[in-house]
This record gives sequence, C-alpha cells and structure tokens, in this order.
Amino acid sequence: MEPVPEPEHVWSRLVSAREAYRAAVPPEYDEVLLEVAQRAEDAGSIGKADIGALVVWKRLPANTRWVSELMSVPEADVRAVTARAVAAVRDVSLVRGEAAQQGREVLWELPGFRHGAALASAVLTAAAPQRMAVYDRRARQGLEWLGYSLGGPRGRYGRYMDLLGDLLDRSGPGTEGWTARDVDTALYWLGGQG
Repeated sequence: MEPVPEPEHVWSRLVSAREAYRAAVPPEYDEVLLEVAQRAEDAGSIGKADIGALVVWKRLPANTRWVSELMSVPEADVRAVTARAVAAVRDVSLVRGEAAQQGREVLWELPGFRHGAALASAVLTAAAPQRMAVYDRRARQGLEWLGYSLGGPRGRYGRYMDLLGDLLDRSGPGTEGWTARDVDTALYWLGGQG
C-alpha cells in the first residue's frame, strides 16, 4: 500500500491551485454546467441537448461516431437511462464512491459513455453538483502530482470520488464549504501545469 500524503501538504497545494484556477477561468465558464444541473434537478434526468451542451463545455470532439449513435437513440430512452444514473448519484444511502460507480455503470448503456469517464463524470456532476466531481486526465495528473494513484481503469471513477470524499473529510484551513467540484477544479489546474 502506498503511503498517504500528509493532508496539510495536499490542502495547501489544492487551495493554491483553486485560487489560480479562479483567477484564470471566469465564473461564466461554468454557466453551461449550472444550467444543465438546474434542468436535471427539475426533470430528474438529462436529455440529449444537455449532453450536447456538456460535450461543448468539456471541449470534447463532437464529430465522432458515438455522437451519431447517441442522436439516434430516442430522447425518452436517453432520459430513462439518465434518470437511473441521476437517482444513483443522489442516493445518500450509498457512500460517494459507490453512488458514483453505480451512476457510471448505468451510463454505460448509452453510446459515448463506454470509454473514459470525462463525459460521464460531467453528466453525473450535473446530476448531483454538490456531491459529484468531474474526472479527466488533468484531474488524474493532479492527483498523481499530489502523491495519489487511482489504479486501473475499471471502477476508477468510483475510486476517484471515494478519494475526493476522503480529502474533503480531512480538509484543511481555507476550505470551509468546499465541494467535490471545488477539489476537481483544483486538481484540473494542478494537472495542467506540466
């Protein structure tokens, strides 16, 4: 088992990275995520238009086969799948990582959600913005620079959310009110500094 980094060291770097992120990225950038989150709150599901908005927000390529495949799935079917994913990540009887992994596994049913976790994590974060966080290669790199490893790809999003939950439980000075999303923006910033 790898040694766990000292919380003080981790949190000082996260706080600095989040401040740098906030100085460089205008708050308006997350308007799309916040709008999708509000619609998910109201509807209890996420539709194709909101998934498309999250693709743009994450700056993912949209000229791929999976986009055509997703657009060919009836909206009602997409919403039925995402409603189950939304319910999973909002289920507070599950620990954060288990809820995240269940939501991730449900999204596996839709085209575009079978490889990587960047888009799936964006959808799940929109479904439960106070509980979930976005995962991508930069967040993973940020964690590695802090001394953490997530292991292999299977179940990675759940382990990521468990780790963020643990970090939040051991939070340091200047982190009052932080959510998993605050941690992920700090990790994103750290991961992009190399």
